[in-house]
Amino acid sequence: MANNSDGVEARPAPRRPRRPRRRGAFSPITRRILAINLAALVMVVAGLLYLDIYRGTLIEAKITALATQGELIAAALGESVVSDTDDDGGPGIDTVAARQMLARLTAPIETRTRLYDALGELVADSRNLPGTGVAVQAATLPPPAGPLTVAAEAVYDWVIALLPAGDRLPPYVETTAPHASDYPELRPVFAGAQSSALHDGGDMGIILNVAVPVQRFKEVQGALLLTTTTDDIEDSVRQVRYTILKLFGAALAVTVLLSLYLAGTIARPLHRLAEAADAVRYGQGHGQSRQAGAAIPDFSGRGDEIGDLSQALGDMTHALDERIVAIERFAADVAHEIKNPLSSLRVAVETAARIEDPAGQRELLAVARDDVLRLDRLITDISDASRLDAELARAETGPVDIGALLTTLVDIERTAALDDGPSVVLEIDPSAAGPLVAEGVEGRFAQVFQNIIANAKSFSRPGSAITITARRGPSDIEIIIEDLGPGIPAGKLAAIFERFYTERPAGEKFGIHSGLGLSISRQIIEAHGGVIFAENRGAENQGAENQDNVPDHPAGARFVVRLPA
Repeated sequence: MANNSDGVEARPAPRRPRRPRRRGAFSPITRRILAINLAALVMVVAGLLYLDIYRGTLIEAKITALATQGELIAAALGESVVSDTDDDGGPGIDTVAARQMLARLTAPIETRTRLYDALGELVADSRNLPGTGVAVQAATLPPPAGPLTVAAEAVYDWVIALLPAGDRLPPYVETTAPHASDYPELRPVFAGAQSSALHDGGDMGIILNVAVPVQRFKEVQGALLLTTTTDDIEDSVRQVRYTILKLFGAALAVTVLLSLYLAGTIARPLHRLAEAADAVRYGQGHGQSRQAGAAIPDFSGRGDEIGDLSQALGDMTHALDERIVAIERFAADVAHEIKNPLSSLRVAVETAARIEDPAGQRELLAVARDDVLRLDRLITDISDASRLDAELARAETGPVDIGALLTTLVDIERTAALDDGPSVVLEIDPSAAGPLVAEGVEGRFAQVFQNIIANAKSFSRPGSAITITARRGPSDIEIIIEDLGPGIPAGKLAAIFERFYTERPAGEKFGIHSGLGLSISRQIIEAHGGVIFAENRGAENQGAENQDNVPDHPAGARFVVRLPA
């Protein structure tokens, strides 16, 4: 357990339990897609089913037709059944003639027609013609409806009931002694104007009344009331609605199928990717992690965001697996490297405690001191190497003048050089294509060049020269560091950049170097998009990376660093 700054023991965060994945045919994404698509379709169909404008147009057309029909009948009645005198000595309607004429005029039509005299009394009713009793109306009943028709009617009535209702109509009322005053639409007729009205007939539906004045010589002698239902209009609206509902059913089926297909192309791949990510997260050991990473579905061929996601997850899993393997190898290498000085230190301490010879004890303590110093250097370099990736990811990069940086490093080396030590010479190609500027972290570039120079100094002969050449090409900057040492052994040109690899000159004290300098240098250069490699001077195919040709008498080692300009 670790302690925080307040001295309180910090406990690790508990591992979140694995959340079960959603199962079933309708995932949340599927439900959302269905809801959005169906909501738009239902709104459009509901607007079409409303049809109030369409119905109003049909009613207006029917009122116009009834008014025209009423005018013709009223004109015929005015010319034929209005007598010059009535019982009071003035013009009036001949009741017998009016009934006969009305019977002939209304025979071809199904509209109920009533004639009222100037006093508002009912003179004739087409329902009661030609006798005085009430006529019996016969109608052909439709065949019994099947279960599908009944179900369709029930669905239709339910859907229509959901639509907003129009204005409430006044009820239609018939009295046993009908009078013109029972119908408000007849009042303006006696003033010579036409009028119409709609009534709620209950089971009969909507009742339509059209009133027309009966005139003779511009004088109103009575009123003609034409009454009919809007059943034909309702039938027409119903047929239109049925057609819309049929199209809606077809569109609904297509919408549902397409929505399910669309949701499937989204939800199923996401579900598989989530399962694969869970397998990587909850896998035990890097072996299962690699297996899970290889099993991540590849949808990159889709060419959409899910394809990009699958490719990103695959790349991420592969990178994580490589990182895990690298960490495990690094941990194993660290354990191996630390174990050696620890073992030596333990033997020295245990032996020093058993012997009584002061000279021997001093010798063992010197060994122990060297082991401690070696451990300190080793742990420092290991710490630097382990933090390097994170620091490079967070560090702010900027333009670095490589020429000025090398000049400063060479000046430092000359100041601190020993009399018999190798000298460091800097040569900057004057014919460079441009300034020696690279994008990166200046401190890390300096660390790379210092590591290589220090390595070259350790292998150089006293009084020899270490040459640093810097030049710029069309797209990169090349820095070459050459020494006059024994060169690099055969087959080791790539191995020298591995962690904890040491190839030290003869006579050098063991444990001075950790073997991480060149490995860290390669890590820094590759993080900046560059490349670093080594070769022997005098070998064939110079400049080829990982070239292992070693001449019979190598003239020293050459390290080449190339950075993007």
